[in-house]
Amino acid sequence: MNRKLALPETILLDVEKPARYLGNEVNAVYKDPQQISGLIRFAMCFPDVYEIGMSHLGIQILYDMFNRREDCWCERVYSPWTDLDKIMREQNIPLFALESQDPVKDFDFLGITIQYEMCYTNILQILELSQIPLLAKDRDDSVPLVIGGGPCTYNPEPLADFFDLFYIGEGETVYDALLDLYRDMKQNFSKQGEESGSFRRAFLRAASHIEGIYVPSLYDVSYHQDGTIKEMRPLYPDVPEKVRKQIVMNLNEVSYPEKPIVPFIKVTQDRVTLEIQRGCIRGCRFCQAGMIYRPTRERDVSLLKHYADSMLRSTGHEEISLSSLSSSDYSCLKEIVMYLIDTFQGENINISLPSLRIDAFSLDVMSRVQDIRKSSLTFAPEAGSQRMRDVINKGLTQEVILKGASEAFAGGWSKVKLYFMLGLPTETDEDRKDIAHLANEIAAAYYEIPKDQRNGRCQITVSTSFFVPKPFTPFQWAGMHHVGDYLGFAGTVNHEMKQMINYRSIRYNWHQADETILEGLLARGDRRCGALVLAAYREGALFDAWTECHDDEKWQRAILKTGTDVDFYTVRERG
Repeated sequence: MNRKLALPETILLDVEKPARYLGNEVNAVYKDPQQISGLIRFAMCFPDVYEIGMSHLGIQILYDMFNRREDCWCERVYSPWTDLDKIMREQNIPLFALESQDPVKDFDFLGITIQYEMCYTNILQILELSQIPLLAKDRDDSVPLVIGGGPCTYNPEPLADFFDLFYIGEGETVYDALLDLYRDMKQNFSKQGEESGSFRRAFLRAASHIEGIYVPSLYDVSYHQDGTIKEMRPLYPDVPEKVRKQIVMNLNEVSYPEKPIVPFIKVTQDRVTLEIQRGCIRGCRFCQAGMIYRPTRERDVSLLKHYADSMLRSTGHEEISLSSLSSSDYSCLKEIVMYLIDTFQGENINISLPSLRIDAFSLDVMSRVQDIRKSSLTFAPEAGSQRMRDVINKGLTQEVILKGASEAFAGGWSKVKLYFMLGLPTETDEDRKDIAHLANEIAAAYYEIPKDQRNGRCQITVSTSFFVPKPFTPFQWAGMHHVGDYLGFAGTVNHEMKQMINYRSIRYNWHQADETILEGLLARGDRRCGALVLAAYREGALFDAWTECHDDEKWQRAILKTGTDVDFYTVRERG
């Protein structure tokens, strides 16, 4: 097919990393709309830059699954970085899909993955640059249906005004039914003499009957005097009162991308990803992923070996990552790891093993697949004291943590990253100080090794994020704290850290507190928060997850303009 770039060379030479906007990568899929009658055009969007979006496994899976259908062509679109964003607005260039370089506004669907709350303003950027009305109520049949998916759809309400429909759950289940419905209705629906937007309304009403599909415009929300939600009621008797999340019970029966797209430039996860299982048996009370992706489901090890071979051969990647919320719990972990080591050892293929418990087996494997001098090991105790770890159901004792660290140091590692949370329910100053004490004891374990057997200087990096009570977790009812409180908690840890004997071996970082408040507000918000997101976007908020772009003042102005009571959504404990 003929393919003309949407951006002229003069613009491409003027922006950072022009390869973000070219398409045409190895394994990208091309179809000819002229040759396929009634082809469904689906633009799959990750509302962040190319490097982040290209690293997202969910989009790769759906891209592969949709393009296996003869009647569907799925293409990709990402957020243009700020330099191109400015040019597109000035020159009125519509946002385009990478494969065909056609404007997104000409597609049937725009599917947006909603991975984290701090990308909500980027979703509005995508809509506006695509020249699609921001509010769903203002759209007619001339623009794509906008559908959202991903973990943030478990509370989609702050985005309800901007989306035509949401897909709640795992995409491999009912997307085919949705696309079949669209194809059949499109064929049977005559536009002649019909009022504008009538196909859209009819399709959305019919789509709401598919389990897992939520159409916000078909529900009315009423509130009590204190601002809490009184009722959420379907507008029609045939619209379901509750939407049930969709899960794939047998991962061996769904497709998996054996020819993933190879990016042109270095991306965050520049490797082949092998999803070994979904779900997690741990049950940490703060963890949304551990709750919403239940139950745990494994992929058959023989299938994984086949996928690994296919993906490495079809991409030329030099690294493969075993993806899971808790890789150590996969029953055939040893078998798949040993297979990869034995099969690809001579080909300089690195094996990445995230989400591992640090035990003897893990360390033995990692010593064989990593450059110990360069790599660091990651522990996520999440809380400093045993009492606090019991409250959050972390299931890690201090003895286990120190044993793992000691074994790692004896195995040649000298760099350890430790992740903790501050502001957890029932947390006290003593719990916070214990973060410093635990880091100090881990450093002390390094210095117990004879000097001649140590691998350089010990480096312990402690990072704390602030707790956000996410929907559908056991902690969803808990209150948050104010910005000053969070900074005070980090100050307590920092002060205690400086009292430790091994302070020189420890580095401490903490998350931005103002960003945490916004994340909590958007995670727990209702439909009224849509006005805040829109106002923040109008103030210029964009790429809020990027430290260099996030500007809290823009959000504060939006909060004032919309009269949003932040404490109502954040510090209030839920009944």
